[in-house]
Amino acid sequence: MRTFATSAWTALLVFGSAASAVSERPNILLCISDDQSYAHTGANGDPVVQTPAFDRIAREGLRFVHAFCDAPTCSPSRSAILTGQPIWRLEEAGNLHSTLPAKFVTYTDLLQGAGYFVGYTGKGWSPGRLQPGGRTVNPAGPAFSRKKRKPPFKAMSNKDYAGNFEDFLGQVPAGQPFCFWLGTHEPHRGFERGAGGRTGKDPAKVKVPPIFPDHEIVRNDILDYLVEVEHFDQMVARALAALERAGQLDDTLVVITSDHGMPFPRAKASLYDAGSRVPLAIRWPQGIKHPGREVDAFINLSDLAPTFLQAAGLKPPPMMTARSMSDILNGNEVRERESAYIAMERHDGCRKGGKGYPCRAIRTADHLYIYNFEPTRWPAGSPDPAVCARRIPFGEIDMSPTKTYLMEHRNEQGVARLAHLAFGIRPAEELYDLGNDPDQLRNLAGTIEIEEVRQSLRRQLFAHLKNTKDPRVTGGPIQWDYYPYYGWIHPKTTGWSVEARE
Repeated sequence: MRTFATSAWTALLVFGSAASAVSERPNILLCISDDQSYAHTGANGDPVVQTPAFDRIAREGLRFVHAFCDAPTCSPSRSAILTGQPIWRLEEAGNLHSTLPAKFVTYTDLLQGAGYFVGYTGKGWSPGRLQPGGRTVNPAGPAFSRKKRKPPFKAMSNKDYAGNFEDFLGQVPAGQPFCFWLGTHEPHRGFERGAGGRTGKDPAKVKVPPIFPDHEIVRNDILDYLVEVEHFDQMVARALAALERAGQLDDTLVVITSDHGMPFPRAKASLYDAGSRVPLAIRWPQGIKHPGREVDAFINLSDLAPTFLQAAGLKPPPMMTARSMSDILNGNEVRERESAYIAMERHDGCRKGGKGYPCRAIRTADHLYIYNFEPTRWPAGSPDPAVCARRIPFGEIDMSPTKTYLMEHRNEQGVARLAHLAFGIRPAEELYDLGNDPDQLRNLAGTIEIEEVRQSLRRQLFAHLKNTKDPRVTGGPIQWDYYPYYGWIHPKTTGWSVEARE
């Protein structure tokens, strides 16, 4: 607790005067699922999934249609959310199974120092190790985990997330604002196979993204995933009901989102929309003007940190380079929000030497441009499972019925191209015209007709990386391939060492 409390006390000294000037500070409830793509809520148009809690927050607040994670991998994305910084500024925290150095202040630190009661349940900052970064408490706050509940399906966690939030509410001192992180482990794999069908869902009604084969196996895999999305939403609904019973819902800034996209091939651990575009809805009756709006402005989830701080009357520290969404909440004219930036370094390191797949992207309304810094590496991990920490082929992609189907049928007509898009080597530059190719299936980089667009987006991306001091652009040591890996490594894995050099 000492590291967390020391940071919070420092924050209180620095920002306490600003906080005291605010007569009514909102409570903050962040509800974050684990691996959910933008499309998979009722409000965002999915015909199968039932998400009444998300839909309510979107209806009574704001629904964002261009929200993107900072990184399509768990702990780096969560590090960006907590610190209000892109992952290339966070050293080791840019990698999965790493640490979040204590020198990077979090919004939870600052809110606790300003008098907020802070806590989390379920999956907070994870996976990784706290101690190497100088922390002893999860950056999301002290844990509330006492309550358990039998889940509807075996693959789900038995944590009663909403029940633990109620425990937390019961401990908040009278008159003190709170900040709580409700993070489920769902819909992270694995899933109980056939769960979707057993809930009565019809596979014929599933919208199969064109990046997957339209096959019964894939449709049922998506149904099983949607059941876990619904489990998250049900927990959120219970948390909202607890707030209503306590008479605090309208005094609470509620956010519902996900850390990144669905755990399927060419989604999670990729910079394409299926991996990086996330659902986002915000409700705050006291702070949102003209609720019920659909927001087209582009935002990254790192923008949440300065937004929370400003809502609490605090000035975000200079190290937080993300931009508060106060202009959007206030209903003012939104300017200079025409792009989002996404990045990845090391996910599970399923390549020779445990190396990552460094890449950066700029996403606008019309285009997605990706720059791959090491295009000779396997983007989805090596096909040789012996060099993967998890000892599976293409190990950056979780094993699943959809992945297995793609691998087993990758030489067949109708599947071969999709398998190559999911698993194959990619060029240094990728450019997609979203008006004609919303699922990013046809790389146009190198074609004469769109060369001017490629040059413009490349300039924009690299200018942003330079301005925000990305070492891959500004020069200096680039350490992501060599930072310690704190995940489990299969004992038979060969050629796996973060100290290895190619």
